[in-house]
Order: sequence, then C-alpha cells, then structure tokens
Amino acid sequence: MIARQLIAENILPLRPAETGESALAMMDELRVSQLPVADDGLFLGLISDTDILTYDNPSESVGTHPLSLSNAYILEDQHIYEVIRIMDAMKLTLLPVLDEKKHYLGSVTLVSLSHHFAGLMALNNPGGIIILELNDKDYLLTEIAQIVESNDAKILGMYITTFPDSTRMEVTLKLNKIDVGPILQTFTRYKYNIKASFSEDTYTESLQERYNSLMNYLNI
Repeated sequence: MIARQLIAENILPLRPAETGESALAMMDELRVSQLPVADDGLFLGLISDTDILTYDNPSESVGTHPLSLSNAYILEDQHIYEVIRIMDAMKLTLLPVLDEKKHYLGSVTLVSLSHHFAGLMALNNPGGIIILELNDKDYLLTEIAQIVESNDAKILGMYITTFPDSTRMEVTLKLNKIDVGPILQTFTRYKYNIKASFSEDTYTESLQERYNSLMNYLNI
C-alpha cells in the first residue's frame, strides 16, 4: 500500500493569504495540529498550531510567516511504512502527499492511516493469534509459514517486535483459524518458544474494541 492510496478526504490546503485564525478553526474542525499550505497547487510547507500561537495577531496571513515544517511531506509512490516512520519521527497528525513536481495531492491523517493499517493487520478477520519468542538468528520465515500451512492454515498478518540491546525478538502471527491448538503442537515439536496464544473469538472482539476506542480518541 502506497501513500496516494492513504489520502484522507476533505483535507484542502491553506492559501498563503488565509489568516492564522481561520487556520486554527480548520485544525479544530479536522482534529489535526498541522495543515498544508499551497500556492496554485504547489506545496509550500506545513503550518502547525504552535506556529500560529507565535503570531502577534492571529488575523495575520500565514504567508507572511516562515513555515517551520517545509520538508514535512511524502511522495505519492512511497510505502505505508515510510508514511508511518515520517509521521512518528516528526510527531505529525497529518502528512501531505505530493507528486514528483511537489504539487499537493492530499494528506494522510492519523485516522485514515489507522483505518488502512487495521486492514493490513487483518483486524476485521476472525482467527487465532500466536506470539513466538526466539533469537533473531533463529528466525526463519519460510519455516514458520511451513508450520502454519502444514496445519491447513494461513498467515493473515504478521509483525516482529525487537528489543534494544538484545537479540531476542517476538513474532506475532494472525491466522485464519480460531482453533490454533494443532499449530501450537507443531511449533512445540519444532522447539519454538510460544510466549502466548489466543484462540477465542472474544480476543478478536477485544482487539476490535480497542481499535474502535482508538478511532474514537482520534476523532475527539
């Protein structure tokens, strides 16, 4: 999934002539802390609410002040992981998407990103979850997939958690089967350390509830 597929609706850029006051009102309406500024479609930068609070007068136009986030953007063909990395590193609630000529195409918001990421993690699909704990040198994706598939199951989603100053890692698997008992037995036979497993519908429902709570929080 790439950046242009993550664009949220109704995020129009500010014009340089618009006031800080109107920018703050728009941020409040959209529940974001930054907004893109563009002139005739050409991206100029992001303006943040903290930028506007430094104005002597909020009725001053945004174009009369330097933009502190002129390099905060992503190109349309970059991957969702790069979107996540930039938004996290720069602490953004919104990330503009540009074409190769720096024309503004739209923006990714935390809400739109979270909706798409939930799809990547197969959150809405019923199934069991297995968490494996292993040393990084023992990680073999082909073997893990083979164990799952040998039990007539498929991996719907997977992510890896690493730890600072450690060779230990955790591999979390979302499977298309709720009953993961036979798969656990096979992992044990292959001497994998199973840190946790969840095979009930209630756990999937719990994950969905947590995701819905996050969406409600982001929309506050």
